[in-house]
Amino acid sequence: MAELVPFAVPTGSDKTLLVWELSSGPTAEALQHSLFTVFSHFGLLYSVRVFPNAAVAGPGFYAVIKFYSARDAHRAQKACNQKQLFQKSPVKIRLGTQHKAVQHNALALNSSRCQELANYYFGFNGWSKRIIKGHYHSL
Repeated sequence: MAELVPFAVPTGSDKTLLVWELSSGPTAEALQHSLFTVFSHFGLLYSVRVFPNAAVAGPGFYAVIKFYSARDAHRAQKACNQKQLFQKSPVKIRLGTQHKAVQHNALALNSSRCQELANYYFGFNGWSKRIIKGHYHSL
C-alpha cells in the first residue's frame, strides 16, 4: 500500500519519534549527528532535535525526530527500540503520543526542502526551480 507524502512540514504523531535514555557523555550536537546518521537509514528526516533531560530525570538527553513518512518512522521505531545504537546502554523509542483529534494547518515546505524531498523519493538530483507554464491546444 502506497503512502502519500505531502510537500508540507510533517505534523502527525505517526511521523514523530521520541527517543530517550540518551547518554550524558556526548554533547547535544554530537548526539544530534549520531541520531541523524542512524535514523536517516530508514528514510528522509525533516528534523532531529536534542534536549537536556529535566532535572528530576537526571543527567542525559532526549530527542524528537520527525520523518516525512509515517511508514519510515514506524520501521525505525521497531528496528531501534531497546538497541544500543551508538552508545553503551540501550535507548527507548516510541512513536509520538499527540492525539489524532488535533488538526494542524499544513505548512508548506520552503523550496530547498521541496527539492530535497523530490530528490529523495524520485531519485533525481537536478530539479529545476523554474516554473514552466504549459498551454493546451485544442485540435
